[in-house]
Amino acid sequence: MKNKIRLYVVEPNNSGGLVHYIYQLCTALSDEGVEVTLITATDYELADFPHNFRVIKMFHLWEHFDPESMRLHSLNFFEKVWKKIRWTLRRGGRGLRLVLAWMQITLYVLNERPDIVQFTRIDFPFEAFFISLMRRQGLILSQICHEFEPRESKNRFGQLFFGADKDVYTRFSAIFFHAQENLGHFLSNYPSVDKKKTYVIPHGNSGWLTKLEIAPNLLPSLRRKYGLLDGERVVLFFGLLSPSKGLDDLIEAFALASKSCTAKLLIAGYPTKYIDLGAMIAKIEALNLTDRVIFDTRYIPLNEISSLMSLATVVVYPYRSSTQSGSLQVAYTFGRPVVATAVGGLPEAVEDGKNGFLVPAKSPVELANKISMLINDSELATRMGSYALYLSETRFSWQSIAKKIIDVYESLLSSDP
Repeated sequence: MKNKIRLYVVEPNNSGGLVHYIYQLCTALSDEGVEVTLITATDYELADFPHNFRVIKMFHLWEHFDPESMRLHSLNFFEKVWKKIRWTLRRGGRGLRLVLAWMQITLYVLNERPDIVQFTRIDFPFEAFFISLMRRQGLILSQICHEFEPRESKNRFGQLFFGADKDVYTRFSAIFFHAQENLGHFLSNYPSVDKKKTYVIPHGNSGWLTKLEIAPNLLPSLRRKYGLLDGERVVLFFGLLSPSKGLDDLIEAFALASKSCTAKLLIAGYPTKYIDLGAMIAKIEALNLTDRVIFDTRYIPLNEISSLMSLATVVVYPYRSSTQSGSLQVAYTFGRPVVATAVGGLPEAVEDGKNGFLVPAKSPVELANKISMLINDSELATRMGSYALYLSETRFSWQSIAKKIIDVYESLLSSDP
């Protein structure tokens, strides 16, 4: 009988999409016989959820979802200046805490000596030092590469965060991507990386959300909160609010779609520091959409997501850039058709005309046409939603993804000296 692979998974984030992804991946790998240890933050969001793997809550970072960012009103000049100063000081303190966390991680895994150490995204140049140190000490390292270039930061300093040490990716014995397009783009940016060490796996579904306990009458409660009538159709945007998500294009498209269909637009998700909510609200007012666009600028509680999806006739992903989308998989899990832009790896996840529609990025007219089509044709929306659910349970199942990763890890362990 083969010995179990001892896999240590490092995820410094304490909440949000990456944590949800890692929770499902660790669960699936453990189901397939891997001895998984997750190293994460002390305020790990999913601590009370069932686990079939070990969790080491090692370091204390910070809350990723600040209620301050959820305010919908515009800031005046002095408020903006103070906010920038405060965030700059806070960023320095957080940077120091993150360096200390990486020191803890490195010392711990060097002492434990697992078979493989798996990471997610690399955000800052200093992380390359610790990753290189682990590799020089003989550890086998892998990465699930969700992102390898910045999407929101427009200044040169921000651009350097991802490219300060391009050789860091050569330290990994295996790098996994969620689309062939992403892999090709990565290799063009990082030619020093051996293509033989790169692999493509699907982004898994969000099936774990279907197992959460839902409060009685939550759906009617949400309808009342949003001011929705029974049976009123909803165009839903769900996910982090940031410029790369194309919300300006969605608002313009909804204004056009409103001329040929009756629905409301619900924008639900946490605003990042890059988004200007005041400007978005002003645009909605200028387009006379105030009574038809609903904002819920919270970090949506996990047990509300299924009810949120139940409200939606169609879920829209008008991204201007993307590698892949965990939010897209949420829509599939709950059997909702999608309209998405043909950017990054999204065309490899959306079967155009079957589980949704693909449109060009920054094309409000085409986006509006597809939204109207699904709003006005309930039979088409239902059929596409059913196929989306089928894909979620088959092509995007975590069991098949875990097996692909394990095959790679077994190959690494059999060939590593």
